[in-house]
Amino acid sequence: MIPLLADLETEWRGGQNQFFLLLKGLYERGHAAELLATRGSALAARCAEAGICVHQVSHGASRLFTAWKIRKLLATGRFDLIHVNESHALTAAWLARAHRRVPLLISRRVGYPLGQSWFSKRRFASAAAILANSQWVADQAAASGAPKGKLKVIYEGVKIPELPAPNLRRNARSRWTLPSDAPLLGCVGVLSPDKGHEFVIRALAQVRREFPAARLLLAGDGPARSHLENVAKECGVREAVLFAGFVKEIEQVYQALDIFVFPSLFEGLGTSLLAAMSYAIPSITFFGCALGEIVENGISGIQVQPENSAEIADAAARLLRERAFAAQIGQAGYRRIEAIFSSDRMVDETLRAYREILDAKSPS
Repeated sequence: MIPLLADLETEWRGGQNQFFLLLKGLYERGHAAELLATRGSALAARCAEAGICVHQVSHGASRLFTAWKIRKLLATGRFDLIHVNESHALTAAWLARAHRRVPLLISRRVGYPLGQSWFSKRRFASAAAILANSQWVADQAAASGAPKGKLKVIYEGVKIPELPAPNLRRNARSRWTLPSDAPLLGCVGVLSPDKGHEFVIRALAQVRREFPAARLLLAGDGPARSHLENVAKECGVREAVLFAGFVKEIEQVYQALDIFVFPSLFEGLGTSLLAAMSYAIPSITFFGCALGEIVENGISGIQVQPENSAEIADAAARLLRERAFAAQIGQAGYRRIEAIFSSDRMVDETLRAYREILDAKSPS
């Protein structure tokens, strides 16, 4: 099977990481998938480095030009289907009338309602399948008009790492000149208001009353950074909050942490939460959205009320205070990711969806 995957985003975020894992997994299973991406994008660069065939369009290329590129690729007759990862690629594929040549599959990772314009409805109606990354995302899409019969839930997945040895923890912490015994909380993700980092910074100020050496590592960058720096100053913890920016060797962040906090207010699933749990890091997140599909509260993670810094602080202090409880939460989280949210499972289920679509299309 040779699928054509399309993603026109330039930044590296959770959706691009999932497509990269999918492409690698397809190759490992003997399916020579190819990628259409924006020249200079992080996804194009990483796939090229991995030896994956990448077709590129210029940054800023019109959707009509990209549609022409898709038509040209599909006209070769070697692709069995096209799978688009975000709205720009979907628009280009629809304009190319790709769905009239091969089955069109759409990844859906956000809980926003589908657009109600004629154009938006036609794009989703052209899909052979809509692959939602959580049941919550699927429900939101169905409620706003997505064809229920075309919706399929395939959870995002992460590579299951080897649990870090003590020397890796020390090395990771030395990158940010952190003492080996300082309690370290962390978040990974773009610094935007909907990600809720402000509530973790305020929680840190409360945690430090009992654990004065506690620190917070924020990996990622974004438009809210200056505001978050001001919040840290306001709370008197500016020196205790490490703004690491974009970290390519993201495994070093997880290796360094004692507690992971995922305070997102609106999340389709949460790849960084999955990654933290795969490192057996005890994790804290809010109730709501799809987060309850990942965390079993009090068993494989701790959930608290949204926008509640005091509850984050109480949960973090308990995890730091009760080490056996923290280890139990971390191990249960690891087992849950291994069983349900591994990248291997994500690839296998996506491949199964491909086969089901192609079998349904076959005259036999």
